[in-house]
Amino acid sequence: MRDRFRDLEGPLAVRKKDVVLMATVTSFESLSHPSKSELRQFAELFTPLFQASSEEAKRQAVAALSQCAHVPPAVALFIGCQPIGIAAPFLASSQIIDDDTLITIARTQGAAHAKAIVRRESLSPKVIDALVGLRQAEPRRDPLAVDTIEPLAAPPRTVESQVPAIEAAEPGRLEREEALRREIKQIANHLAHEPDDRLGLRTLSQVQEALLVRFAREREATHFATTLADALSASRWLAERIMLDLSGQQLAVTLTSLGMNFPDAVFVLEHFYPHLAEIKGSVSRAWHVLEDVDPYESDERVEAWRRADSYTYLPPEEPAAPAAYASEPRFMRQVPPARDMRKLSKAFGRSR
Repeated sequence: MRDRFRDLEGPLAVRKKDVVLMATVTSFESLSHPSKSELRQFAELFTPLFQASSEEAKRQAVAALSQCAHVPPAVALFIGCQPIGIAAPFLASSQIIDDDTLITIARTQGAAHAKAIVRRESLSPKVIDALVGLRQAEPRRDPLAVDTIEPLAAPPRTVESQVPAIEAAEPGRLEREEALRREIKQIANHLAHEPDDRLGLRTLSQVQEALLVRFAREREATHFATTLADALSASRWLAERIMLDLSGQQLAVTLTSLGMNFPDAVFVLEHFYPHLAEIKGSVSRAWHVLEDVDPYESDERVEAWRRADSYTYLPPEEPAAPAAYASEPRFMRQVPPARDMRKLSKAFGRSR
């Protein structure tokens, strides 16, 4: 019985690796202009995932990459050196393989790979000369032998005549590939994180967002800090320290982490920090500041600020407070130093 359970574990693990491989290929395929770092990351991820996947997943991944307009040269060489049953569609149809890579594959992998290269729609004179040289270097066979090999440097008429035969042999191949591509994209979309999904994240309510915009319009720094502290479930001291950063970076990080609407966040930054209202290009500096904030990093930074604030100003247990303070909220009793209060008032042009 134990051995049977062990047998069930293997296919599930392989399927998980297949799903990861397909999701990785689909995500890379959706990039219209990948950067150098994205190409390098894909090349580093593809090889181990490809080797750990099943044969069917390998064929599907190679079929998808054969239609991709950007494949790292290392990945192209790696796929071209795979067994011919896997590498054939990539060698025959991929337009991203350069001439040197094709010649290297033909010289190192044998006649089967060279035949797949011959089936390409167009070959440069350099590749044709290399294939002819490989054909001439092969030992001559008995002309009466049954397993004669057709010339590698076949004339264009022969190559073109093979295309209808291949299409006739597999009439539904294009439909199957398209259905497979749709299935892979559905899997990738299922695994991807939606930007509007804020489940488990601290988020502004509609009332809080409206109050923040209103206080920013009226430049009410005191009321804005109180509302921001309530949204963060932190002390007012933390909210004021965030606003004291006159560059606007900390407030931009905080508003992004709370999920504030982008135009409203730009409006808030422009009204509290006049230098961010200057136009740079076609948009304001506040727009550029918010655009450079990474949502995931902003969540981590704000949570770190909240933890430090809770250790300093919101201890889990407090001694009994005097009766005069019993009815006040706890964060209202945490008065920041007078020096910081003066800085905040001077920064926003208001005196307390």
